[in-house]
Amino acid sequence: MIETMMNKGKSSYHKHQVISFADIREATNSFSEENKLGEGGYGPVYKGKLSNGQEVAVKRLALSSKQGIEEFKNEVTFATKLQHVNLVKLLGFCTEREEKMLIYEYMPNKSLDLYLFDPSRRSMLNWEKWIDIIEGIIQGLLYLQEYSRLTIVHRDLKASNILLDADMKPKISDFGIAKSFESNETEASTERIVGT
Repeated sequence: MIETMMNKGKSSYHKHQVISFADIREATNSFSEENKLGEGGYGPVYKGKLSNGQEVAVKRLALSSKQGIEEFKNEVTFATKLQHVNLVKLLGFCTEREEKMLIYEYMPNKSLDLYLFDPSRRSMLNWEKWIDIIEGIIQGLLYLQEYSRLTIVHRDLKASNILLDADMKPKISDFGIAKSFESNETEASTERIVGT
């Protein structure tokens, strides 16, 4: 089913690489605990290093995940249509061996919630840096709602879904439950409660 979706939209998926399970397993040291960055509703996230030396974050769908295939398709679909400096970049995906994995650029400073709720980390940032982070988040949201080809409502925007790159630039992540609207739509129907 995923492969069919990818083949139908081949032209829009050309920027996103299909990465083999073997390459991801090697990059993450066989999904080792040392490489585990955390776990969300989708499943565990691992740090990896591809054979070309690029550091990545690998989201691996857990079999017990309540999110699942629809959110996987949503993430890939939106990633092909959205390109902005304040959105985390999807580099590739894997659908091999019943696996559903998303491969993203690695964000070495983790998520914004760590800086908001940990006093020692919070003190590392001055007011100027906080303002830069807020402005970056606003730029990402403006792009999603005003300047992208579709109007996107994220539906799960929170500090843990704002990732920080090496320069502390914010990037909005986790588009699994995002919703898109055509320009003539003013509301969308939602059938389930989402977000945390």
